[in-house]
Amino acid sequence: GSAMADSSERETALYVAKLAEQAERYRDIAEEMKKVARMGVELTAEERNLFSVGYKNFVGSRRASWRILSSIEKKERNEQNINRIKELRQKVESEVAGICNETISVLDEHLIPSCPPGENFVFYHKMKGDYYRYLAEFNTGSFKEEVADLSQKSYEVATESAEAELPPTNSVRLGVALNFSVFLYEIRNSSERACSIAKQAIDEAIASYDFDAVMEDESNKDVNMILQLIRDNLVLWTAG
Repeated sequence: GSAMADSSERETALYVAKLAEQAERYRDIAEEMKKVARMGVELTAEERNLFSVGYKNFVGSRRASWRILSSIEKKERNEQNINRIKELRQKVESEVAGICNETISVLDEHLIPSCPPGENFVFYHKMKGDYYRYLAEFNTGSFKEEVADLSQKSYEVATESAEAELPPTNSVRLGVALNFSVFLYEIRNSSERACSIAKQAIDEAIASYDFDAVMEDESNKDVNMILQLIRDNLVLWTAG
């Protein structure tokens, strides 16, 4: 009877995760999808996206708080206030770190090991790159170097696999190019490499773009949106 128990547990967790998504309770989505990930059954694209949405928004609100506090701290002249801001900023940092470490461990322990080559494999390594990038955003010194290297390694694995397994107009492959280029620009301060990855992704997508297929396919909304984000970044990065 254990297989039955597992499948009903899985159904329950998925139902609650989708419910939480409608209620915009991202921490609950993350919790439920972590349970699903630990069951060792390969995730569908929909489940994988739910896992990603939960953690992305769970950590995203805290990353936004961190950026606001950092910019207030830079403008503040009063020493006592600077210390007050720093205290709250460090509290936020430890929350971000906790969420990132949890996400990376679910990926490393449950999702990546049994994952065959293909879209999920690319998606998980991209996601791992993202969460190491979030850690690199607010750290300094040798720890920043360490997490930045791990982020880059993950993006490189994702890129290599995407180029081997997925067409240039695949939204997951384009998502890797988008996020890896942002990493190179923001964390590595390497605008030249960032622009070259962004430009290559756009050129390859356009070269293999099947306009008839695109018009019919719902999932291409994502493709057009990601291409637009990559273009926007290129404009921004080359304007300087």
